[in-house]
Amino acid sequence: MTPGRARRAGLLGGTFDPIHFGHLDVAEAARLALGLDEVRLISARVPPHRTTGAQASADQRLAMVRLAVEGHAGLVASDLELRTPGPSYTATTLRALGRQGWRPAELFFIAGADAFAEIATWRDYPALLDLAHFAVISRPGVPVASLPALLPALAARMVEAGAAAGARTAAAGPTAIFLIHAATRDVSSTEIRDRVEAGASLADLVPPGVADYIRRHGLYSSTPAADDLHG
Repeated sequence: MTPGRARRAGLLGGTFDPIHFGHLDVAEAARLALGLDEVRLISARVPPHRTTGAQASADQRLAMVRLAVEGHAGLVASDLELRTPGPSYTATTLRALGRQGWRPAELFFIAGADAFAEIATWRDYPALLDLAHFAVISRPGVPVASLPALLPALAARMVEAGAAAGARTAAAGPTAIFLIHAATRDVSSTEIRDRVEAGASLADLVPPGVADYIRRHGLYSSTPAADDLHG
């Protein structure tokens, strides 16, 4: 971090069941566009928007995140939500960081445009928008350019990232919604789990260390892990 400059931390939450290249693309896009000192990938303990629980355990999902961020400067795995009882609400996490001394202006909560389009359904909306900046990344089929029309009540808070990344318009207030145009790979955790069950390669979906971890632990497959076959 440059001396005298306020720290800037990105936060990317998710079930990460498993983590994949799409998650990493979003994290890197936000880090580069906003000059973030680090991006914390926060594994959810109990994802509030999922109708079913995670298939991998909390420890396994965190282990995969740690493997995925190896070699990515500025990306770190966080167990903050795994240590917090109850559903993993964004507002709860942001308030917990506030109690640790982080100011809203120092935090950038990262979300794909598809997820952010549903922001009105998030717990403590709209108050949570004052707890941090939001960094919203284009996702396949949902470009950030579509968000002002989808969310007209929030349009005044939206700022194009890039030259404006270090500043905000007066209308945006103390926290802003930064819109980041970036190409991110069209990958889903569901697709990965389906491929594992079918015995297909994960080479283009997850980092090698994650693919190896899934194989060694027999995750997402009805077939026992190779290590288990040796008793």
